Amino acid sequence: MPELIVTNFNRNFTGVSATAAGVVRQQVGRYDMALAGVALPGCPNPISKREATHLSRTPPPGHAFTLWHVRRNTEMRAALWARDILRLPVKIVFTSAAIRRHSAFPRWLISRMDAVIATTDAAAGFVPHVRGTVPHGVDTERFFPAKDRSAAWTATGHSGARGIATIGRIRPEKGSDRFVETMLRLLPDHPGTTALLIGRAGRSHQAFLDGLKSKIAAAGLADRILFPGEVAPDALPDLLRGLSAVVQLPRYEGYGMAPLEGMASGVPFVATDQGYYRSFSGQGSAGLIVPEDDAQATTQVLKELLGAPDRHAKMSRAAREAAETHFSIKSEADGIDAVYQKIWQEG
Repeated sequence: MPELIVTNFNRNFTGVSATAAGVVRQQVGRYDMALAGVALPGCPNPISKREATHLSRTPPPGHAFTLWHVRRNTEMRAALWARDILRLPVKIVFTSAAIRRHSAFPRWLISRMDAVIATTDAAAGFVPHVRGTVPHGVDTERFFPAKDRSAAWTATGHSGARGIATIGRIRPEKGSDRFVETMLRLLPDHPGTTALLIGRAGRSHQAFLDGLKSKIAAAGLADRILFPGEVAPDALPDLLRGLSAVVQLPRYEGYGMAPLEGMASGVPFVATDQGYYRSFSGQGSAGLIVPEDDAQATTQVLKELLGAPDRHAKMSRAAREAAETHFSIKSEADGIDAVYQKIWQEG
């Protein structure tokens, strides 16, 4: 019987999926564990929710219960069904990254958790039962710098001599429009640069996407500000290695993995002061924080960064070092393990 069941019920590969996958890859050798739900790259083949429930009927050797580690509302509900309705020997750990008050139903679900792991001190202030604060980490073996950034960019198949990207769902909250406004100002003076908005727009944001495309076309930049859609998880590291900057300008972000994955790839970032971005930045050594809704200021910061090769190279090295030293996926797995051990020891 597994001592740990990690759930992933979302068929889309989201930021939550990426963080879960990184942790699971670290956990495979530490526990007798199972992934339940949808497959994650580089992780064990998943079992079904029904199988997870069945395997939780008997406590695993050495423990009085099976731990379920959940990260979404649907997963909390399934774990609560197993524990409270079926009365199985289960305890539930939930990871929370949100830095705003949850709506009523998620608040109720979270209140029923046995333990909560917050990703930041700010996130810990919005949830009960916090047993540990553990920042998300990045897999520095999957994300690493290119030996030749120019060759890595050429290998992506995109045009131009270098690339800049923003990564995430295309919608106002993620600041996709802020990125476009900045690129409309930046690219005319940087003819060798191509900009990518990596991600997809949901149905409710299709009109928003169409508006962005119309604005880009009107500026004559439709061949240089591109919408490649979602990038497969296994292809993302190669793409990031070729970038010259990751630009994240959200209006809200709970944590935000894109700058961190860029840092591990030796790519500096420019971002608004959301999520954990300021902590990632190392006071400007690895990334640069820009004002909200100020496309001109963001453009100027990017111009100065891209126009100073020595500074860019120094920031690239610092970004990689910070990812390895302070934000590795091993550190996250170790922090999560400390919470698990507390719960198991309490019995």
